[in-house]
Amino acid sequence: MADKRPRILMIYTGGTIGMKENPVTKALEPFDFNHLLDNVPKLKMLDFEIGHHQFKTPIDSSDMNPKHWGQIVRVIHDNYNDYDGFVVLHGTDTMAYTASALSFMLQDLTKPVIITGSQLPIGEVRTDGEENLITALQIAAAQDPDGRQTVREVAILFENYLWRGNRSTKRSADNFNAFHSNNYPELAKIGLGITFNRDALWRTKAVDMPLEVHYDMDTNVTFLDLFPGIPETVVRSVLNTPNLKGLVLKTFGAGNGPGEKWFREAIKDAVDRGVVIINITQCANGEVDPYRYMSGLELAKTGVIPGHDLTSEAAITKLMYLLGRNMKIEDVKHYMQCDLCGEMS
Repeated sequence: MADKRPRILMIYTGGTIGMKENPVTKALEPFDFNHLLDNVPKLKMLDFEIGHHQFKTPIDSSDMNPKHWGQIVRVIHDNYNDYDGFVVLHGTDTMAYTASALSFMLQDLTKPVIITGSQLPIGEVRTDGEENLITALQIAAAQDPDGRQTVREVAILFENYLWRGNRSTKRSADNFNAFHSNNYPELAKIGLGITFNRDALWRTKAVDMPLEVHYDMDTNVTFLDLFPGIPETVVRSVLNTPNLKGLVLKTFGAGNGPGEKWFREAIKDAVDRGVVIINITQCANGEVDPYRYMSGLELAKTGVIPGHDLTSEAAITKLMYLLGRNMKIEDVKHYMQCDLCGEMS
């Protein structure tokens, strides 16, 4: 009889969750995942078939970059047909960037990619890592009555909630509920059980399409965060960054910026040179509406594209992804305003 146990692949990239204290030096160091069952004996109770892939050199998430995203994508692609789901163990600092990037790089995903980590090492007495890991595995293994995986997208699991990856932001450096999605509801609540919010789960229209992966991310992009009194020299310096192709403009309120003539001229000059500029709000909740106020409308007239309710992390990684596809600038602008995988309303 064929083994019907859920098959889950854990991918350890680095981060606090995979650390343990060296008894001699007291320094935190990564433990060998071949001995994971010794560190988390409760995993034996799951009765899952758990494989693992460990980065040769664990990455501090502050050092995470598109090359590492590509390595995660390649592991998922190479093992896609052999596993029911994937759990990525990752440091918290850039977790939302990785989750957003993977959602674009893994096109037509129909299996769960659950990203989790912890605020305390898994060997600590009060660690949140053990619970996060076990819950992430359970979510990756969850199936609907038709036998298909319940979650079919990239998501972040942390403490009491499962969030859509490209809607998530790290909101706390010391709270166990470290992540939140400000403009989209939770995918699941974790309490005594796991309660899925099925209306919120992503369902791709391309049901029978094979997984298509994309590795090329163009990093010639940046942020420009507005503030009252921002100097013209600063704005023009950022907009004239060598090889700049895309910029996420973080504006006030519903998408408003300074009304000075020099500001609009500087923005328009960059747009005319072919820089794709996306307008997102600095506010935690809400979205850009360029037609609500005159200042937002003036920005739109320069050729700035509204980013609606994109998070900062989703906006910058989506720009990298689209620019990496080597499409025409007008197509990049078009797709930046289209919902590709649940990243915008």
